[in-house]
Amino acid sequence: MANATQTLKTQGGLLFIHAQTALHPGSGTALGTVDLPVQRERHTGWPNIAGSALKGVLRDAYREKVRQETQKPRKVVNEEDPDVVTIFGPGKVEESSAHAGALTVSDARILAYPVRSLRGVFAWVTCRGVLERLCRDLDLTGMQPPQLPTTWPAEHKALVPTNSPLLVGQSAQATIVLEEFDYKVTGPSDSVAEWLANHAVVHKFAQDRMKSHLVVLSDDDFTHFVRNATEIVARIALDYERKTVKERALFYQEFLPAETIMYSVLLANSSRNSKTSMDAADVLHKVRKCLEEVRVLQIGGDETTGKGLCAVHVLT
Repeated sequence: MANATQTLKTQGGLLFIHAQTALHPGSGTALGTVDLPVQRERHTGWPNIAGSALKGVLRDAYREKVRQETQKPRKVVNEEDPDVVTIFGPGKVEESSAHAGALTVSDARILAYPVRSLRGVFAWVTCRGVLERLCRDLDLTGMQPPQLPTTWPAEHKALVPTNSPLLVGQSAQATIVLEEFDYKVTGPSDSVAEWLANHAVVHKFAQDRMKSHLVVLSDDDFTHFVRNATEIVARIALDYERKTVKERALFYQEFLPAETIMYSVLLANSSRNSKTSMDAADVLHKVRKCLEEVRVLQIGGDETTGKGLCAVHVLT
């Protein structure tokens, strides 16, 4: 009975993340030729962003909003503001065991990945595994999922929106070409594209493009692109006096390309802070309101070189 009561008190939503510039959610470890790879799920190899990192970004955004409103120092806001402490947890290390924050933030999962196309510049690709997991997460938050295709594409096949500019050829012979691979079109992806356009992105140009550029591939074809179609950038450090590369200063860094779309599950509970009364709906509302004002968050590394700028919004 206690579990049922706790479930009723929980409010859920999805945080959608639309990368405006290349994104580097670093993993901190290098197992291959890339020195600084992006984070990936162990079992799928699909890119993700750690929930702990996302929660820190959200806390910083909320803290900055409160600081601007109150003109208090950041440290004071972080440790003493009742909303910050209630939603995200205590700011003082010595008080970290007093109570948990009211907001739960999951790892961000890949939703749609941009891939170069022969026609239409680029396509967003997704797959059955991604969309079924999205539906499961929407069910967790109590929201209505999109209508999924009744028939899924096999390997080297694709579902493409009707009259998409990605199409090469006519009707029954239509194909699309992504990177160096061609895919035979076996059906439409209009229902999924429409849902993502209405819920996953907010800018009108992105909404219009999503309706015509969303491609559903097989799980294996999708996995190939998210593993092998990332941006690999060579980075160097120069000797200031000689203007030559410093010894052992050449390294390779991996980025998710601009236009990558991801999402995270947000679950809000009633306040666990005995000093503050705030129900789950208020917690989620405050976070959503903050992000409506902020609109763009910097996520991942290389902030000063313009990486990781992401348009964000919360769907409830």
